[in-house]
Amino acid sequence: MASKVKIGIIGAGRIGQVHAQSLVYRLPQAHVMAVSDPFGEAAEQCAARFQIPTSTRNHREIMDHPEIEAVIICSSTDTHTQLICEAAEAGKHIFCEKPIALDLAQIDRALAAVARCGVQLQIGFNRRFDSNFRHLRETVAGGGVGTPEVVRITSRDPAPPPLSYIKVSGGIFLDMTIHDFDLARFLINSEVEEVYATGAVMVDSAIGDAGDLDTTIVTLRFANGALGVIDNSRRAVYGYDQRAEVFGSAGTVEAQNKTPYTTTHSNATGVHAAKPLHFFLERYMDAYTAEMNAFIDAIQQEQPVPVSGADGRAATVLGLAAWKSVRERRPVQVHEVEA
Repeated sequence: MASKVKIGIIGAGRIGQVHAQSLVYRLPQAHVMAVSDPFGEAAEQCAARFQIPTSTRNHREIMDHPEIEAVIICSSTDTHTQLICEAAEAGKHIFCEKPIALDLAQIDRALAAVARCGVQLQIGFNRRFDSNFRHLRETVAGGGVGTPEVVRITSRDPAPPPLSYIKVSGGIFLDMTIHDFDLARFLINSEVEEVYATGAVMVDSAIGDAGDLDTTIVTLRFANGALGVIDNSRRAVYGYDQRAEVFGSAGTVEAQNKTPYTTTHSNATGVHAAKPLHFFLERYMDAYTAEMNAFIDAIQQEQPVPVSGADGRAATVLGLAAWKSVRERRPVQVHEVEA
């Protein structure tokens, strides 16, 4: 049996704790040795909760630790590229939450460092590891719908994030829709050539004052001829709405919402069923574990990671194209953003 992969976690916020939980309690092939956070108390609390031996304010203690083989970057987006470069130079394999950066030049700098240093880099697009969406991909890849013609993705949050977060997130297309861009590429297995996006502020005027949108529709045209539609909202009063469908020449395959139970109750007032699970932690906890398992496996088996830095870059390009489309009120060719 391969030895355990020794890991350091950078960032002890909500997503850092999600990954710590998976690595410590669900993945025996991993050993978390340290956690860092500029807010030292957050690192200490995370270490205590998950029995991690070392906590620190300084991420360099993780980078410089001779035994740590891989780092999990869960810090704020504006730190990602610098941390990727530092980890690569230190010879550590890297898992980084999305997005790599909000700027393509920064992304390219990080990917160049990874390539130069010969380490692995996996990006945190957890929806690829959801069992329902993975079954969609397998059905489509196996010819189950014939030639794919349309992918339709619905992604709606139960409530907007804090305004302080929205102001630094890069906006809805680079924060929220970026997951859907990656999922669309994953399901259709083709690159997007054209993006046409529109949006509005229908949930909270403060979001518009911050320069963002809260309700959007994006259409995609893929290189293989397929079309895509993504609709997003920052507010779904009934829960976390996560659905997808691929329609093709020989049929269709759909993934519906996950619910706490699947029973229905019919009576004189109607037919009653459960609401979708409340938010992403409930909906995707198993997917978070599966993506981390895939990262550990890639390191142990010396195989490519399943979600590469190039995948992270491609989704960001589509987010930038969507913003350009909204601002210029026209379809945008992806090569315009690449240029």
